[in-house]
Parts: sequence; structure tokens; C-alpha cells
Amino acid sequence: MELTKYKLRDLVNVTRGMSLSGQFYAEEGELIRLTLGNFNMNGGGFKENTSKTDLYFTGTVKDEFILKKGDIITPLTEQSLGLLGTTARIPESGKYIQSQDVALVRCKEKRIDPNFCYYLISSSLVRQQLSAAAQQTKIRHTSPDKIMDCTVWIPNLENQIRISRILTDIDNKIALNRAINDNLEKMAKQLYDYWFVQFDFPDKNGQPYKSSGGKMVWNEKLKREIPNNWSVANIFSELSVQYGFPFSTELFTENVTNIPVVRIRDILDNSVSAYSTENVDERYKLQKQDLLIGMDGNFHMNYWNDDVSYLNQRCVRLRAKENSTVSIMQAKYDIAPYIKAKELQAKGSTVGHLSDKDLRELYVLVCPNSNLQKMFDSILAQIIRNKCEIITLTKQRDELLPLLMNGQAALNYHLSNG
Repeated sequence: MELTKYKLRDLVNVTRGMSLSGQFYAEEGELIRLTLGNFNMNGGGFKENTSKTDLYFTGTVKDEFILKKGDIITPLTEQSLGLLGTTARIPESGKYIQSQDVALVRCKEKRIDPNFCYYLISSSLVRQQLSAAAQQTKIRHTSPDKIMDCTVWIPNLENQIRISRILTDIDNKIALNRAINDNLEKMAKQLYDYWFVQFDFPDKNGQPYKSSGGKMVWNEKLKREIPNNWSVANIFSELSVQYGFPFSTELFTENVTNIPVVRIRDILDNSVSAYSTENVDERYKLQKQDLLIGMDGNFHMNYWNDDVSYLNQRCVRLRAKENSTVSIMQAKYDIAPYIKAKELQAKGSTVGHLSDKDLRELYVLVCPNSNLQKMFDSILAQIIRNKCEIITLTKQRDELLPLLMNGQAALNYHLSNG
């Protein structure tokens, strides 16, 4: 496959977004401002930013900064290591505002296939050039000109389309797994609301418990009524709770053969961004389905997906006990409102903190019916399986990407044409 050398400026136009005044940030509205949190570090692509609440913008916005479905964006600021060169596609027209930390990439017609361009910019060839040219400040930056100044070698349009089709098929499977997980989470939340909020779980006659007149009793800890034979317990009595190990940052490396360390920044993306050479006790080792909580900042919560990583300090993990009927999914939903309230209380300070005292004030409902626990465990197990498959597919795609881009991997005509 013949490759031709270009500067990216010969193939695309790259523009910076709009500077948005903080006085117009809001928690509701019609237009959402894009942030670096919209780039998925774990596999690339677009994600909704769940780490902030004031994402809406109520000020005046020029039409050119309101993006369309399919528009390609890439970061101009490296808030997290490796972010430069990440690409995402806008999922919906007329909803998202291009902010100044986000670049818009527009392909020149008949010069480069938009889908191929999406993968080209995220390839190691472009990433390495962006990294080398980034301004060496505490948080590194690039610019539209530096992106367009990158040198690339690309095939003709026909082969571009074939290559992008193969990579898109993998990404579509990744997107499908994410969509399935979103639906599983919604289903689990509906079950939780039905059983643990409305208390209309099936009684012994198969009827909704509370609505059918099931006996309710007042619980002083929760300040509300709960089913007669249920109880309330502190998380420390019903769950295994373990704080993270104080890893030394001086011993962090990028060598993946060392101990993978999960920090607060890794919780939401289910990724590992550092490795350590320290010897660590096994009690800090994570397992699949552990619930992790960041104890600083935005108090991120998420389930973990592997059993080889170790937890860093200022994080805590909750794990279901074998002798308890409290599932880890139920526990997450039970404590989430209290964690959120603590987060909102901390908004006025520089950085919010969760303490051991805060955690010891968290309670879960204890239902004697273990069938509820088994159902939640089954849903969570499927979510974790899908997450693991996403990681595997992402790795395969990332390994295939440079081989296809530089012509090392031959294209199978039948596969590439579906």
C-alpha cells in the first residue's frame, strides 16, 4: 500500500473554541459547554462529563461554536497524561459548545476521509509529535497550528475508507458494550427504587409489599419507615472496608510490569495511570466488583474491573461480605445520596475531603431476602464482563491502528468491505 507524505494542514482545518465566561455557567439550560472531561481516556471517544454539575452555558454563543453530530474534536490542554491526541465525535447536533480548551477538526473534501482522520489524529505518529511540541508547563498545551504542523503518511481515499471501516467496527462493538452497561445500570437502579425506596418488592404472595399493606416500622437512623423485618446497619458491619496504601510518588513508574496503582483520577475511567516498585500488603489489592470511592475532590464512585491493581491512599474500597445479604450495587445506591450531600457541602472549600468519621456515618438497609442480592450481583457481574471486553477490544484496536496506518498490516478486501 503506497503512502503519501503530508502536513496535516494540507488535509484538515483545526480551530480553537470560544472563551466562555464563568458567570454564565449553570446547572441547567439548553447548551452544554465541552470540557476535557468529555474525552474518554479509557479507549477514546466521547463521554458525558459526570464530574461537574455546572456544565450548561446561558450566555450568548456564536453559531460557529455550536457543534454538529459527527464533528471531530481533540484537546488543546493535557489535563491528564496522554490526553493530547485523543479524539471524540460529537453525538448530537445543536447541544454542545466548543470551548477554548477544545479544537474542532474539519476535513478538506476529497483529501482525507473523516473517519480515517478521526483515527489518524489519535495514532501514535501524531500523538508523539504533539507531545514533543507541547509547551512544557505544569499542564502542557498544544494549539491548532501545532496540530496542523504534524507530518503524516496516508494512503489514497479508497484505502483510507477500508482502514477506517475496520477500526469503526471495533469501536461500534465498544460503543454497544457501553450502551448495554448503561441500560443494565438503569435497570438495576429501577429495581433498587422499587425495592429499597418504594418498598414494593414482591411479598410472600407475589404482591407489592408496601402497597399491599405490608407492615412498616419507623427507623430512627434513617428518619423514615422501613419494612417490619428489615434493619439498618453501618457499612463497616455489613461490608469489608479498606483504605488505600500510601504509595510514594517518587517510586511511581510507567513500567507496566510493576504494581498497577489506582489513584482517585483513575476511578471513573477504570484505568491505571501509574505503577509502583514498592512492596505492598495483599489487603490493598483490589478485586472485580469492588466499589471504589475517592476521598478528595469530587468523591468519585465506581466499580472496579480487575484483580491485579492496588489501591492508593485517599481512596477507599467497599467489598461485599459473603455472610451479608447487602450487595455492593445496593450499597452504592444506599450511600450515594449521602456522598453527594458531602460533596455539595464541600463546594465552598478549596478541596473537599471525606474522613473516616464521614464513612462511619454511612448506613445500608439490610433485607433478609438474599434473592435481591443475587439479582444485583448478576447484573454487576455482566457489567464487569462488558467492561473487561471493552478493555480487550480497545487494546486490540490500539495495536492494530499503527499497523494499518503505516501499511504494515495488509487489508483483507472482504472484511474491509463488510
